Amino acid sequence: MSVVVNKEQERAKYAYDFAKIGSELPKEKAKEYKSNVKKLPMLIKTNGLGAALAFFFSKGKDNEKSPHILILSQIHDWLKKNNSETFTNSSVLLKTIVELDSANYRSITHEVMSFLNWLKRFADGLIEEK
Repeated sequence: MSVVVNKEQERAKYAYDFAKIGSELPKEKAKEYKSNVKKLPMLIKTNGLGAALAFFFSKGKDNEKSPHILILSQIHDWLKKNNSETFTNSSVLLKTIVELDSANYRSITHEVMSFLNWLKRFADGLIEEK
């Protein structure tokens, strides 16, 4: 039981640290970050992990400081920490995800959704709407 609690605590810690980074963006970018963090889980549920992340990549590809790219980078950092042998290079995050076998794809999707659950909570609390 403690392994699950520790994993959940670790997710929460990383999500808090990442949401804090999002909250320190310029006001409009921070609001966009918060909005996209809140939208991403539904995009994943509706379209699948690969398609949702590809959509985020396409929205931010022309601007490396885009909240979309920041969120992708944060997801990659979390996955790299927990699946170091699979996610070694952020430039191939999407390629790696779409090449996973079905069982690993479901497992990574579950991990990303669990992480986003925490990220969404913290972004909601740290980033003001006004």
